[in-house]
Amino acid sequence: MLNTFMVYVENKPGVLTRVASLFRRRAFNIDSLTVGRTEKPEVSRMTITVDADLDQARRIEANLYKLVNVLLVENITNQSAIVRDLAMIRVAAKHEARSHVFELANVFRARVVDVAPESLTLEITGGEEKIDGLLELLRPYGVLEMVRTGIVAMRRGSKTASVESPAEIRPIGASNDDVSYSV
Repeated sequence: MLNTFMVYVENKPGVLTRVASLFRRRAFNIDSLTVGRTEKPEVSRMTITVDADLDQARRIEANLYKLVNVLLVENITNQSAIVRDLAMIRVAAKHEARSHVFELANVFRARVVDVAPESLTLEITGGEEKIDGLLELLRPYGVLEMVRTGIVAMRRGSKTASVESPAEIRPIGASNDDVSYSV
């Protein structure tokens, strides 16, 4: 089963390496990993998808919490969530095929972001199934190149994760050099 974790971490160098190494050490393959800043500049958010059963998912969450720079971990697999992926696809499109590719882009609500004499580059945002569907329909024209961002996810509704800044969760009297935090 594909599990989606939202992991809030300190926005510091090396945190991504530590998180990825945890998955490597535990022999889990990361299906998708995206990282970006949040509304708090000192906090970044990772969206990680991994194929794991319920017991493995619980162990992953527990092991993530053991990492020093991890502030909050949420498994949103069974929660109502908005999940999106972004892809750019360069497809061979000579003059006679262009109108067909433009029509496909329109049906899938993709945007043409680059036009070259022999190709078109499309940008599409949506669920993985939507992107896979467009990709399959474009294959007969010749997919020259494709890149995907990986998924980002957010719970539906107004509930937000309450993540405090690293400075706000340090024990009283602790210095910035301390390596353990209470969450």
